[in-house]
Amino acid sequence: MRDRDPEGRPRSARPRDAFGRPLPYGSPGVPRVPDDYAPTTEQALADGRGFLSEGMPFNAHEVFEGRWKCAPDDERDLWQGLAQICVGLTHLQRGNGRGAVTLFSRGAAKAQAYGGAYDAVGKAASNLSHDSDPDDAIALILEKLPSEGVPSSGGAAGA
Repeated sequence: MRDRDPEGRPRSARPRDAFGRPLPYGSPGVPRVPDDYAPTTEQALADGRGFLSEGMPFNAHEVFEGRWKCAPDDERDLWQGLAQICVGLTHLQRGNGRGAVTLFSRGAAKAQAYGGAYDAVGKAASNLSHDSDPDDAIALILEKLPSEGVPSSGGAAGA
């Protein structure tokens, strides 16, 4: 049976390790991003970059997912793409290269649709492979990820 919040929505209360894998109930895990996290653009970028710099792309994914859920409609694809790229990085850490490449492709397309600095993030993700070194891949995405701002009219919204 899945954990549920007071409104009946599924929520996972299980602790997780640094790679986002569920641990048995009662085990010590790494701190989680709260389910109700609704960051601003600047906060999401700062927190996501922070988790990536710590080698924790699963947590960065949760940050970008939090922004995706509360972002204006014309930004949602961008945040979903960034979250997918971070899940791809998580799959690399877990040894699932095939799953990583699938998510890099999906996320890259959404990020690149925004152009500008996010095009560079998407291109970097597109160039990662099933056997990329996870630490190097995280460092590459972190290097390309802007520290602030989202284009006011992303390519996806204007298309």
